[in-house]
Parts: sequence; C-alpha cells; structure tokens
Amino acid sequence: MEPQKEIDRLRDVIETMDYHYYILDQPLISDMAYDALYQELLALEKQFPQFIRPDSPTQRINACPLSQFSPLPHKSPMLSLDNAFLEEDMIAFDQRVKKLLFPEEQVSYIGEPKLDGLSIELIYENGILIGASTRGDGMIGEDVTQNIRTIHSIPLSILPFARKNNVSFPPSFRVRGEVIMLKSDFIALNQDREKMGEALFANPRNAAAGSLRQLDSRITASRKLTAFFYFLTDYEPGTFETQMSILSFLSKLGFKTNPETKSFSSLPSLFAYYHDLETRRSTLPYEIDGVVFKIDSLKQWETLGFTAKSPRWAIAWKFKAHIGETKIMEIQVNVGRSGILTPVAIMEPVKVGGVMITHATLHNEDEIARKDIRIGDTVLIQRAGDVIPEVLEVLFNKRGPASVMFVMPKCCPACKSSVIRLPDQAFVRCLNLNCPARIAESFKYFVSKKGMDIEGLGEKIIDKLFQNGKISSISDIYKLKQEDFKDLPGFQEKASSKLINAINQSKNVALWKLIGALGVEGVGETTAKLLADSFSSLNDILDASLEKLTTIPGIGPITAESIFDFFQNHKNQQLIEELLNLGISIIPRNDQKDSKARILQGLQFVLTGSLGYYSREEAKGLIETLGGKVASSVSSKTNYVICGSDPGSKRDQALKLSIPLLTESQFIQMLSSKDEP
Repeated sequence: MEPQKEIDRLRDVIETMDYHYYILDQPLISDMAYDALYQELLALEKQFPQFIRPDSPTQRINACPLSQFSPLPHKSPMLSLDNAFLEEDMIAFDQRVKKLLFPEEQVSYIGEPKLDGLSIELIYENGILIGASTRGDGMIGEDVTQNIRTIHSIPLSILPFARKNNVSFPPSFRVRGEVIMLKSDFIALNQDREKMGEALFANPRNAAAGSLRQLDSRITASRKLTAFFYFLTDYEPGTFETQMSILSFLSKLGFKTNPETKSFSSLPSLFAYYHDLETRRSTLPYEIDGVVFKIDSLKQWETLGFTAKSPRWAIAWKFKAHIGETKIMEIQVNVGRSGILTPVAIMEPVKVGGVMITHATLHNEDEIARKDIRIGDTVLIQRAGDVIPEVLEVLFNKRGPASVMFVMPKCCPACKSSVIRLPDQAFVRCLNLNCPARIAESFKYFVSKKGMDIEGLGEKIIDKLFQNGKISSISDIYKLKQEDFKDLPGFQEKASSKLINAINQSKNVALWKLIGALGVEGVGETTAKLLADSFSSLNDILDASLEKLTTIPGIGPITAESIFDFFQNHKNQQLIEELLNLGISIIPRNDQKDSKARILQGLQFVLTGSLGYYSREEAKGLIETLGGKVASSVSSKTNYVICGSDPGSKRDQALKLSIPLLTESQFIQMLSSKDEP
C-alpha cells in the first residue's frame, strides 16, 4: 500500500459520503461505517503526518480557542433587502422594476425560502476555503473561519467537485449564504440545555448565531449547523446570464443550494409560490420567515443597481407571524428522566400556524417569574421554530382579579418525595431514583433512536408495559417474552414476535451507543462518542477517575463530575452488570469496522457505461473501501453489474448469464438499505 494514495482515496470516499449526507440528504452508509472510514484515515494521517492537508476531513476541528474574533472586510457590501408584506407591495415592486428597465424587456423572477439564520461569506483561494466572515455592519464582518470549518455541509475544498463535474472556477472568489440550525436539531439542543439547567435559545436563528459565534470551535462542532448558498462574487462579466445559472454552478462546486428555489414569468405564479410556501412553512425542516424574490437576469441587475441600503432587483416578502391569543387554564408539572420538574401551561385550544395548540412549556420557575405568568392570564403564544409552543407575553390589560400566581411544588407530583433546587441552577429536581415518572421516562429514552434504537418499542407500549407491571427496571426489557405482550390491547402474535426480535438485535451495540442509552446527565451523542474514543472498554470507564475524565477534550468539569458520579453509583453498576449478563455485547472497534464499513464484503461488481454521481475511479474506490471488488469483465463470479448511460457489451453479457443489473440509483439505494447487524 502506498500511504499517500490510500490517504487520498479515503479522503475522496469520505468527501463523497459527506456530500451525499449533508448536501443531498441521501446517506449512503451507516454512521458506524462512516466512523470506521474516518478512523482509518485519522490513523493513517497520524502515522504519515507529512501527507496531512488543511482540506482533509480530519482537519475540520484543529484550532485553539480564540480570545476574540478579528475583523474581516467584505470586498463588496453585504446589503439588506427591502421588505414586502402584502400582494400590493409586490405589485408596486414589479412596477418599479419595469419602470427602470426598457419597456420591451421581459422580467423573470426566481423565488427561494427566506431562511431565518445568519448571513455568511466564504472566501476560496485556488479552490480551498481560506476565510469566512459574518455580515457584521455590511462592510466589515467577524472572522469565523475556524467555526465555519466545523460545518460538514460546507466544502473545505471544491477541487473534487470541480473535477467530477468538469467545471472551472475563478482563482479567487467569495460565496454568500445563510447558516441555519434545523428545527429538529434546535429542539434537541434546547432539551439538552434544559437538562443541564442552562439558558434556552429562543429560536433556531438565535441558536445558530450563538453557536457560530463561539470562541471555541469545538463547541460549534458539537452543535449541528448547516448552510445554504445563493450568491457568488468575483466572476468575469458574461460568465453567467442569470441567477439560476449561478445556483447551478454553486451546486456543481459542492455547495448546498435550496431545492425549493423556482423561477416565474408572471406575478400570479409568483403569488401562488408564496402562498404555497406559507402553507407548507410548518412542514419544512428549517425555519423561514418569508420568501426572497430576485430578478433572474444579471444584466437587469446591473441596470437596476442599488439604493444606499439595498439592491433594487430583490425584495423579501415576509410571512405573517405565527402568534395566537389564548387563556391559561392551569399549570401542571411534569417530571423528566433526570428528575427535573418542568411546569407546563394547559390552555384553551387555539390554532397557530395551522396547528391546534393546547399546552406550552414554561421551562422553569424563573422564566414564569420573569414573564409574570399566572393561572387565568390571557397570553400571546407562538411556535418557537414553528415547532415548540411557548408563551410570548402576558396581556396584562386582560388580567382579571381571579388570576393565581404559580408556586413550584415542594414535593414531586409523581412520588411525593421532597424536591431540591441548588443555588446555581435554574431547575427544581426530584432526587428519588425510584420515582415512577423518572423510571418511565428513562425507559422511553433507553429504547429510543438516541438510545438502543429498539424499533417498534415506542412510548405508548413502554407506558403499557410499565403500568401492567411487566417492567420495573431497564434491564427488564431484555427479560420480556412474547407472552408478556398478550395482555396489552391490540397486540397480535406477529407484532410481539417482531418486538422480541428487535430487542434481541439491539443487544450487539457500540460502546458510545450504550453510554448514550444509559441516560447519564449531561451526556448526549457527542459526549458519548468522546468517552468511547477515550477509553478502550466499558470497564475502563467504570474505573476512570474524576481527574482522568476532566482531561478529555470537549468534556467540562460539570459533565465530568456527572459521568463520574453515575458510573460510581452502586445501583448503576448493578444495572450495567445485569445488562451484560442478559446478553448486551459491546462491539469491539475492529469488529465495528469490519461489520459496518465493509458492507460489500465478498461481492464482485462490474461497471459499464457513463455514471452520473461518481466518476469511474470514485465508484471503484468506494466499492473497494466497503469491502467489495471491481472486475474489468463479466463472469460467473460477478454478483452485480452497475449500468450507467450507454452501457456496452458488458450489460448484454450480464443478461446472458442472468447476473443482476443495477442502475447507479439502485446501487446507492443498496448502500443505504444495508441492514446494521
């Protein structure tokens, strides 16, 4: 093996995987397989550091924390857009545009969702990312290059994409876009922060901005950010005729562009697009607050020019806010798996953004006091991130004499044990480890996708098993038999058999997955992986000292103490021992690599025709990395023939030998549907 060639090949494969996962939302292999490839590259680069390049996937997080952000000027101003709120505003905009152009000129528009995130400008030299800045005051932004490098949807190098798509690019150019946090990632982040007693982000935009402006890039990396791009600077006049052609060019260079972007030749079709997006707003994976409409012709951009604050060729048509008015009927208190008591407002039903809202989290007693929320109050509510209902403000002019101040209970509502609030924390906690509410929530987390990922064993079934006395400890899940489901209403023998199979399949698990499932306070997926990477076995974690835990990069002192306390707790040690005795088996790292990364082991492929997603060498490298072989001719040993466009005689030979044919799409589907052991 030639180390440099092997390192370059692994980089290409990982970049291909990243592109499909983060740009196309089409994962080709499991997380385990990806991790194994990444670890293989990391090990080779460690062994041969002379071959490490700054654009390697392993170099996304490699910088020391900053003391402050440096200023980084823009070559051309990053201006804001004028706003429209009504159809009449868009008609007036259209009339202004046409008045400034020649009468015979046709005007076409493009529309794209107005993402509610943080504007960003990236700088590339010779195809390599060398800088990134926020919008700032429009003339000078903050240098956030280190943090931008941690976002996987942003290419560190566009060279492989340019080669693959046979496109040339300027030696120096800048790309503009929007960094955002998806709604699902925003919810997960706030849930983790609430468990840790940390302040919650108000919405995904605040979360994205706060994450990108961290002086320590490791914190940014731990939060899931993505980015969409829409503009290119520094291109030669005449290179592009339309904004849509720029978007196509950016896509070919590996940048994520919004698939919702469309073009229009008339105002009625433009209006229909706006209202369609407004209707579908709550179903999109990201938060939007309107639609940006631009003239498509770049020549017309030049004619229209700019005002002092904004371009004349673009406008943002804002949506109406998703806000509703309702009344708080009562405030209930829920108990989570970590014992945190969370007050929840029960309200008169109200429709907000097409969804009927009946309750909203109030987070903690400090938040209730800050907003002066009382039972009986009339309030305005909104769906934070178009997902989470929250009380925006109290309408004090509608407060009646019957309103009642809320007082956090002194005892747990589930088990009646005393509760405690530590001086430096915002939440109240039940300390009873045997609290039925804590146990029930722990069950649900343990079997969830973030835990052991036991397919089919959802919250409702867990509730029924718990209520019927079938389970009282997490380890009881692995003692369940088919007959235990017979007493549950609506259960058939076939469904019971599937559940038992799913439970048994979950017994073979990666170390980080088991750590995450145990529900250690403050330990999410990222921290669980840090632990698994730092220790060779579960026993090593059980034996780890507090001092050792605090030395792990990315794990702070509070989290380290939480991990230490959890694994030193005698009951938790008993639980882990019982799980191991019931057949839970930690997959060794080498086995993970073999079973996950080499999912094509023993299969032989032949390639014919012109492929679309991959070059011939990329496809060959991918197959070989995943354990398969690529032959130059079809024979009885061939398992599959992958056919691109214009396949040659190899396809005919495969048909004669009854060898299965795969299109490139079917091959990609094969990779993504391979079952995990």
